[in-house]
Amino acid sequence: MRILVLGSGAREHAILLALKAEDASHELFAAPGNAGIAADATLVARLDANDPTQVTDYANDENIDLVIIGPEAPLVAGVADALRERGIPVFGPGRAAAQLEGSKAFAKRIMDAAGVPTGRATRATTRAEVAAALDEYGATYVVKADGLAAGKGVVVTDDRGAALAHADAYLPTGPVLVEEFLSGPEVSLFFVSDGDTVRALSPAQDFKRAYDGDAGPNTGGMGAYSPLPWLADRFGSEQAFVDEVTRTVAEPVIKQLDAEGTPFIGLLYAGLILTEQGVKVIEFNARFGDPETQVVLPRLTTPLSRLLLAAAGGYLEDEPAPTFADTAAVTVVLASEGYPEAPQTGRPIEGLRAAASVPGVHLAHAATAGPDAPDGDLIATGGRVLNVVAVGDTFAQARERAYAALGEITLEGGHFRTDIAARVAG
Repeated sequence: MRILVLGSGAREHAILLALKAEDASHELFAAPGNAGIAADATLVARLDANDPTQVTDYANDENIDLVIIGPEAPLVAGVADALRERGIPVFGPGRAAAQLEGSKAFAKRIMDAAGVPTGRATRATTRAEVAAALDEYGATYVVKADGLAAGKGVVVTDDRGAALAHADAYLPTGPVLVEEFLSGPEVSLFFVSDGDTVRALSPAQDFKRAYDGDAGPNTGGMGAYSPLPWLADRFGSEQAFVDEVTRTVAEPVIKQLDAEGTPFIGLLYAGLILTEQGVKVIEFNARFGDPETQVVLPRLTTPLSRLLLAAAGGYLEDEPAPTFADTAAVTVVLASEGYPEAPQTGRPIEGLRAAASVPGVHLAHAATAGPDAPDGDLIATGGRVLNVVAVGDTFAQARERAYAALGEITLEGGHFRTDIAARVAG
C-alpha cells in the first residue's frame, strides 16, 4: 500500500513506525519533518501539508492509496475535504467536523446536543465577560482559547489575575472559554470512526505538567503510559470503562455530527476526567494525541493500515474491535532547556544509537534535524525533542528500559520527568 502521512512531529513518526512494523509491505511517504520521519519514509520535497491543492495533486499523481493526516492544522484547512472530492481515501475529518478541535465552543455545543457529560462553560468575547465568568465558577480557574493554539491555549490556575492575563493574550484574535474546573484522574481514549461506526483503542494517561509531581507549567505532554490497570478498581475492568465511554461519549457525538451533515471520518480523541459524578469530557481533538499515540500504537496488534483504510473507506463496521498486546508501554519526553516557556534550540543530541539499542526501546522523534552523524547525533530544533518509548512485560520493566535509554542520551540543558508511570509500576 502507498501511504502518505502528513505532519512533522512525534505523533506522525509513531504512526510511520507502526506502519513499518506491519507484515504488509508499504511504501511510506511524508512531508518534510524531523530526522526520524526522514529516516523512515520517503520525503516529498516542498509539499505543504496545509495546502489542499498541493496535497491532493500529489496524492492523485502518485497513486497514493491512503492519506493519514496527523496534525490539526491541515484538518482545519480542509485538506481532507479536497482529497475526498477527488476520491482519494483519507483518514481525517473534513473542515466542518474538525471544528470539534478547532473551536471549543463548537465542541461544547455538539456535546450539549448529543447529551454528552461535560463541565459548564461560558464563551467570552470581552474582558468583562471573562471576569464575570471567572467569578461565577470560582477557583480553580480554567480558561481556554476557542481556536487552535498548538497545545498552549489552556491555563488552569488558582490565580485570578493569571487567568485574566491568559484571556487577554487570546481575546484580540477571538473568543475564549471559561470553564468549570473538574477534579479527578484524567484518561485519554482514542476512537477510530468512519462517520457512523466507532472502534475504540486502548486508554492511556499522559502527564501535562513540566516537572515531577505534576509541578510547573502545562506542556504539550511530558510522557504517557498504557494500559491503565487502575480503571478496574472503579469500573470492574478496563474494557468496561471503554464500553461505557463508547456508549455515552463517542457514539452520541459521531451520530450528532452525522445528523448535522458533517460526518466525522478519522480519529476522535476524547480527553476525559473521572469525577465523583462520573466520567466527563474535558476536550476533543480531531486527530491522534501526543504523546499518548506513542504508547497506544506499539501495543496494537491489529494492522493499523487496515483499520484506518476501513475508516476512510466507510466500511469500519466490517472490522472487528482492535486488539492489543498484553504488555506495558511507557514513553518519556526529552525536552530542551527552557521548555515550555523559552526552549533553547540548535544543540546537539548525543547517544541516540546507544539509547535505541536498549531492549524494548525505540525513539519517536519530535523536533530533531541534521545529517545522521557516525554516532547518530542530531540537533534539537524545538521544545519537545524526542520520545523514548519502551515496552515491557510489566510497567516496572518498561520504566526501567525507558530511563536506561534516557541515561544514554546527552542534550545540554535537556530535562525530562522521572516519575512517568511510577504509580502503576509499584
